[in-house]
Amino acid sequence: MSTTTATAAAPISALSAARTTATATRVLRQLRHDPRTIALMVLVPCVMLFLLRYVFDGSPRTFDSIGASLLGIFPLITMFLVTSIATLRERTSGTLERLLSMPLGKGDLIAGYALAFGIIAIIQSALATGLAVWFLGLDVVGSPWLLLLVALLDALLGTALGLFVSAFAASEFQAVQFMPAVIFPQLLLCGLFTARSNMHPALEAISDVLPMSYAVDGMNQVLKHTDMTATFVRDVLIVAGCALLVLGLGAATLKRRTA
Repeated sequence: MSTTTATAAAPISALSAARTTATATRVLRQLRHDPRTIALMVLVPCVMLFLLRYVFDGSPRTFDSIGASLLGIFPLITMFLVTSIATLRERTSGTLERLLSMPLGKGDLIAGYALAFGIIAIIQSALATGLAVWFLGLDVVGSPWLLLLVALLDALLGTALGLFVSAFAASEFQAVQFMPAVIFPQLLLCGLFTARSNMHPALEAISDVLPMSYAVDGMNQVLKHTDMTATFVRDVLIVAGCALLVLGLGAATLKRRTA
């Protein structure tokens, strides 16, 4: 019997494309019936960029200097908020427990969620980047496609962070409370309001380990340089690496039995 159990459990430990795709499909079907959530993820970053552009209508250079940074920050924040709440609902409703009682590995589940929200993130990032560059007139020296790449990675990072923190919240209200703890410090220290080199050395050291700092740096590289720089490549790799790391931590928080 132990041999049979071991044999049955072995395939679950390996990441399966079929199980991951099935999980992503289920999540997307649920999102399809929740237009408010879709609107929050896809439209809110665009609305915020639109408002920001005309808040600085008399000073377009100000929009140029911070618009690229916020193009990466807004998707991260919205994806974090929506993903943390959506995943928490499935935890508290018992859906995750039922899924994990089936032949479905933790990696399949997390990868499926990441794939589903990643598809939304692609749409969100494409719309926000297109709006900022071609409609709102964001002056970018580099390629808009590089802006899109960083915006997409930021959205995926927000998804990963949302999946991770949902394990530590007992209610949707608590999930929202994680935003000041997880997002706001990064927002203050990422270099949006002042150059990180101008900060107190202790705060600058903290900012050096926060992924949003590299997201903003990557956007600024595209803003100022015509070609892809080594610093841009470093920033992109760090943001992508942080997203993968947090997704791994999110898988580690999943339990096959809830308390």
